[in-house]
Amino acid sequence: MSLMIGKSLSPEQRMSKAVIDIMACPKYIALAGVMMIGNRELKDGVPTAYTNGRDEVYGTEFISELNDAELRGLVLHECYHKLYRHLTTWRHLFERNQTLANMACDYVINLKIYDDNKGDKFAVLPAGGLLDEKYRDMDSAMVYKLLKDELTEEAIKKHGQGSIDEHGWDDAQQLSESEKRDLAREIDEAIRQGALAAGKYGSGGARDFRELLETKVDWREVLREFIQTTCSGNSYSTWRRPNRRFISSGVYMPSGIDESVGELVVAIDTSGSIGARELGHFMGEVKAICDTVKPERIRVMYWDTKVCGEEVYEQDELDKLITTTKPKGGGGTDVECVSMRIKETGIKAQAVIVLTDGYLGGTWGTWSLPVLWCIVGNKGATPNVGSYVHVDD
Repeated sequence: MSLMIGKSLSPEQRMSKAVIDIMACPKYIALAGVMMIGNRELKDGVPTAYTNGRDEVYGTEFISELNDAELRGLVLHECYHKLYRHLTTWRHLFERNQTLANMACDYVINLKIYDDNKGDKFAVLPAGGLLDEKYRDMDSAMVYKLLKDELTEEAIKKHGQGSIDEHGWDDAQQLSESEKRDLAREIDEAIRQGALAAGKYGSGGARDFRELLETKVDWREVLREFIQTTCSGNSYSTWRRPNRRFISSGVYMPSGIDESVGELVVAIDTSGSIGARELGHFMGEVKAICDTVKPERIRVMYWDTKVCGEEVYEQDELDKLITTTKPKGGGGTDVECVSMRIKETGIKAQAVIVLTDGYLGGTWGTWSLPVLWCIVGNKGATPNVGSYVHVDD
């Protein structure tokens, strides 16, 4: 101890102290398990900080500019990215616009950190942390949509440059399928143990944390966002509403009007735990979204180890979708039969939506089209292709 008197802590020591301080803080007892997942590394040349959903990386110079409360705020920020599974849950938003996806996730996290610390200032957001009351009680997809509707390209660029972290979307994609499964299990276990610990110690934040854990991503919102962004139509243009992408450059171009989209493939696993109730909710939501985006046709494929049934509904037949569809199948589970069917028959669809329990006998398939996996009853399932959401209805 005497050797440290009069000497500043090194960046590594400051980081260790910040982590220990958070884990020892009564209101963050429930986060301790999540904070212990993955590695935490300091690197030169990293502008701010980022996580791939498991590991955390911090810029050495960046944290040297932060006081202790700001450093704790930054560590909590990265921890919440992991807790909320932002790098996997909202992958489809990143693929549309990385900056907007970063901003949307940050607004959700930063409100949580602000609320928990507005009294004692134990942790505060570093300068540039995005914070706005109007996004309260929203998930990242809802915030993303508002940002997309409200901001010009110039404003998006300006906001993106001021973020307190970068987000490791590409690094998250580098995790293997087994690593993603292990990570999902670790986070689930850390959440359960954290809630128990918070209750045992009588933490004032225990109830709030349990409510946080019970908050689930609305799979309907993810499905709607996927269809509307991946399959946006562009039937004709209008000068009445200029394209905002070009306004900042002084160029006025017409904007596209979304009247219709092409074909959508809806591939439904009939081999596992998907019952009539789940199927009914899912098909009802697909039908409701189709009433908005008006696809040229919906191609429904029922599959197990092969495509057992295929139904095509043209645009003027979509009203019959729910009442006339006839599920078929009941064998094993091999989704490659769907991707092969699309390839072999030359189906020109804009996207594929797969409803499955995720217990596959083979791989997740090889896809030439955007694909969204809606996974029922298997929280550990993490596809290594496309985007996914867990359906909990």
